[in-house]
Amino acid sequence: MASLSIEKRQLKNGEFRYKATIIVKKKQAIIHRESKTFKKKEHARTYGKKRLSDIELNGVNSTKTVPLSVLLDKFMADKDLWNNTGRTKRYVIEMLRDCDIARIDTNELKTSDLIQHCKNRRGAGAKPATIYHDIAYLRSVMKKANPVFDIEANYKIFDEAVPVLTDMQLIGKSEKRTRRPTGDELEALKQGLIERQNARANGQARIPFVDILEFSILTCMRIGEVCSLRWEDINEEHKTVVVRDRKDPRKKQGNHMIVPLLAESFDIAMRQPKESELIFPFNSRSVTAGFQRVRNKLGIKDLRYHDLRREGASRLFEKGYSIEEVAQVTGHRNLNVLWQVYTQLYPHKLHRAL
Repeated sequence: MASLSIEKRQLKNGEFRYKATIIVKKKQAIIHRESKTFKKKEHARTYGKKRLSDIELNGVNSTKTVPLSVLLDKFMADKDLWNNTGRTKRYVIEMLRDCDIARIDTNELKTSDLIQHCKNRRGAGAKPATIYHDIAYLRSVMKKANPVFDIEANYKIFDEAVPVLTDMQLIGKSEKRTRRPTGDELEALKQGLIERQNARANGQARIPFVDILEFSILTCMRIGEVCSLRWEDINEEHKTVVVRDRKDPRKKQGNHMIVPLLAESFDIAMRQPKESELIFPFNSRSVTAGFQRVRNKLGIKDLRYHDLRREGASRLFEKGYSIEEVAQVTGHRNLNVLWQVYTQLYPHKLHRAL
């Protein structure tokens, strides 16, 4: 049995909105719920009565188009989709669910709607590179609407909208990051991290911040990779380690790579206590949090932990390693990305190579 209710609510600016909610029950249990908000009460009532009629004639799945909020809810509720969605994409999808654009039907989305959303986000302080994620991830969800949920979605509108949004500078790619820590900054960081790890209270695990910092630079590994390395994956004879499920745009699960432990990185790993199956058995967020607190205390500006990966790659290039050899360390399959994003060479150091 399907029922309709109209809810009136007042916005902060004094305007009123009317939400039409359809609830379908079977044996007193709710088996379906959907809603859509309108500026006028009569529009909400007209929509609600039409949907009630559709449901009574054809069942719950009679509709081929729903508000974007419903599609986003379905995406988040599907474990096969949601469990394979990265943290950043999850955050964006959850944010989009509460935006004005979520009220628009999946098959009625227009370029003007996307423009207005981008302007709203810009007005809230978001940068073009951040807003680009909104558009990219919304498009990704809408492309799955029909094959997964049997919902019609006008995802092809993005082919028209993206060039327009780019021309209007509402969306854009991230600027190339070139930050590398200076020698003085690294020395100050190491000293500050030593003080931090020595100041841990009794009974608390002391994170070897300096070892992890140096290991991160020498191996060009992400901090999540460092804190996931296993003793069983080290080959002492070849001085290599297997990095499991290494990040890749196409495939992460099962993307295991054998990585050489160059310079002192092998010695750093081998001197860690073998008290766990992990070489560095620490929460990666705790490591980065400690790094950030020391960095902020020292007044070091615009330096992220991930910049250590660029530092390591740039050092390898400065030592004369080829791009293919550096890729064996960093794990890049796209050499253009490695060269353009993860290298920032110091020109004066080229004299050493000569």
